[in-house]
Amino acid sequence: MIPRSLGGKKIAVLVESEFIPEEMEAYQQRFSELKATVHFMSRLWGQSSVRFFSDTVEGEIPKTLDVEIDFQDVDVNDYAAVIMGANYTSVRLRYFEPPPGMPISGEQVRNSPAVKFYAEAMKNPKIIKGALCHGLWLITPMPELLKDRRVICHEVVLADIVNAGAIYEPAPTGVVVDGDLVTGRSRHEVYPFIDAITEQIQQVTSATNLFSNRKTSTFQPVVRIAS
Repeated sequence: MIPRSLGGKKIAVLVESEFIPEEMEAYQQRFSELKATVHFMSRLWGQSSVRFFSDTVEGEIPKTLDVEIDFQDVDVNDYAAVIMGANYTSVRLRYFEPPPGMPISGEQVRNSPAVKFYAEAMKNPKIIKGALCHGLWLITPMPELLKDRRVICHEVVLADIVNAGAIYEPAPTGVVVDGDLVTGRSRHEVYPFIDAITEQIQQVTSATNLFSNRKTSTFQPVVRIAS
């Protein structure tokens, strides 16, 4: 059952150009309804804000999204969920610069700032990770983080995801939940994808509260009475 409120928790959504407007609008609308705050973030390259342009079909005018948060300036552990947007945003965010005077190597892509940010989230089971459509492409440079994880993704990235050691699950709902990792096949599943993330956040919150209550109830201070 989907909770009525997320109690002011923060949701990070990683974006870049070629984002899907309807997907971003769904995050903003649904999480706002659940009393959560959505922070769209990206790599800002030292600027105070960057304007990104949406994916379009021929003849359409692209929509824009102004982002003012650089993920390199935030603590990932402050967020209840970190979502990698659909389409080719993950490809763009994998961009990296080799050290001056050094040739490009495959190992260097692991040091891409966005890859490292999402990897930090992957290492914290209290953060729910979401990846829609092409989103898992962001962390294929770190296959150890995908090994044996049950996922679903768009067929375009399937070979890369399987080669990283993940277990592809062709769920009829288009959404797969593997603990703290929630994946969706395409933008068409964005609302059930959001609902699944919400449920996982609530489970983490409930488990944390239960643990805290148990610690409190078992703690019995010793009172010494002076004689």
